[in-house]
Amino acid sequence: MNVFERQIGGRRYRIASQSIWDPSLHRSFARQAVLGPSDPPPTADLASARAAGRRRIGDMGALAWAAEQLDLVRLIDRSCGLKRPPEGPTLGEMVVAVALQRACSPAAKCHLPSFLESCLPRISCLPPTAFSGQAFHRLARQVSEEQLEKAQIAIARTAVRRFELETDVLAFDSTNFDTHIATTTPGELARRGHAKSKRSDLRVVGLATLVSETGHVPLLHRTYPGNGSDQAVLAACLGALGKLHEALDEGDPRRRPSNRTLVRDGGFWSEQLELDLDVEGYHTLISLPLSHRASEIALQQAARRGAMKRLTGKLSEVRAARLRIPVGDLDRTLVVVESQELLRGQKRGIAVALRKARQELNKLAARAGAGRIDRATLENRVRKVLQSQYLAEFVVTTIGERNGKVTLDWHVDGERRRRLERTRLGRRVMCTDRHAWSTGRIVNAFRGQWNVEELFRRAKKGGVVPWGPSHQWVDSSLRLHTFATVVGLMLVSLVRIALGTSKSVREMMKQLGEMEATVLRVRTKDRGRRESVLIPPELTAEQRRWAEKLELGRWMPTIVKSVPQVNEQPAA
Repeated sequence: MNVFERQIGGRRYRIASQSIWDPSLHRSFARQAVLGPSDPPPTADLASARAAGRRRIGDMGALAWAAEQLDLVRLIDRSCGLKRPPEGPTLGEMVVAVALQRACSPAAKCHLPSFLESCLPRISCLPPTAFSGQAFHRLARQVSEEQLEKAQIAIARTAVRRFELETDVLAFDSTNFDTHIATTTPGELARRGHAKSKRSDLRVVGLATLVSETGHVPLLHRTYPGNGSDQAVLAACLGALGKLHEALDEGDPRRRPSNRTLVRDGGFWSEQLELDLDVEGYHTLISLPLSHRASEIALQQAARRGAMKRLTGKLSEVRAARLRIPVGDLDRTLVVVESQELLRGQKRGIAVALRKARQELNKLAARAGAGRIDRATLENRVRKVLQSQYLAEFVVTTIGERNGKVTLDWHVDGERRRRLERTRLGRRVMCTDRHAWSTGRIVNAFRGQWNVEELFRRAKKGGVVPWGPSHQWVDSSLRLHTFATVVGLMLVSLVRIALGTSKSVREMMKQLGEMEATVLRVRTKDRGRRESVLIPPELTAEQRRWAEKLELGRWMPTIVKSVPQVNEQPAA
């Protein structure tokens, strides 16, 4: 968006100019909008003025700046190649508008025009009323999943080049979001599955995301049915991962091909996936399931005296053991890591589960003694009680018969419990083909999985860029809504990288949101429209630096000239 001044009718006005790509004509066309007069604002007599509202400038201006750095509207329009709408926003303009709404003021699409009206920064020269819910659904029906995937790759390449993101280690994970779509509503994406919210009465939509090593920047995502498996989702993303690998090499400012490593948790383990990722050019690092035969061997080796050794540097509190063995037909390096935090959490979980199991087992024993339960039912109930939190490892049960009645005897084997805590609890088994990496580097790289988990927390209910509430029920609208939400997550992460702040994303967005202009409307007896004056907010020194960095002066020149607040202590 280019902002300049022009003289019209003897007065100077500030004009916003925007270049939009027309895929049908393969050329750009321009839009312009008048932002207001550039003359000095009128002097407002506070006795004859009233506050007429507030206008967003900080959070909206920051995210709009990041979108302009990526040339986001043009990238989406060129990648998707939809026909130029006769009137109304293009797909890129609509996606950016929804992404900014999700990050600044999450609400339904019917509230999008009023949200844009409340903001001073502009993402389009069109009037806010053009961004309606109907326009969103019309565009969603026209765009395909392949076109959105192409746009993701183009955006990722530009983000890596512009913000110099590190992409040597990429974290991949999946989550899902609750919807309130009726059971009888047709659709392929909203399905009942293993909901992260633990609710079984709602249909959920799945989201798999690939996140950069720095900045929690999502580079690739896939919307999938809520009842899909992790392995199937990753297998479906292999083609896109290969294209992304080539695109990131093009955007990497280091000008050399990268050996990228894909980090995943145990739910994505598959020997075939390991081979497929190698074909696409990725090394792998995964938390191997503890039930795997190779994990059992590694845990046995780590349980030997002196096998677990402390790492150095920032990981001096971490103990790990390392070995190289075949995992199926694959040559892999396994690292067993001991986590005291994980151990404490598992002990708390076992204590809670054991307390509930005691009550249930005592009830079953009493029913068995009264002859009110048969043997087959008792065995099934006992199996269900002990199937969680490792209880079957150290709770010993004996089912017998006495005087024609089934009996249940049980006790906790203390030796087995201590052995479980010493050899299995609090430990992870990492599996990688990075044989040349040090143990510390492997542990550090796996901790990058926290990046994608943090991104999911931001997208959940109450987060910075929440996916819900979602008022879509058609698959195409759900897919475009998810795409816009991920774009919003990316813009928030890029703003934090650009500002170089150590504050959390929530605190950063809060301080940006406090940068609002006050609209004063002057009461006069003259005919015509009453004069309005924008009063800039009082900024702290940090907010003032942010305003200059994010070029907020384009939208309100007086904001960078406002006097910062100074908190001085009185002299003693």
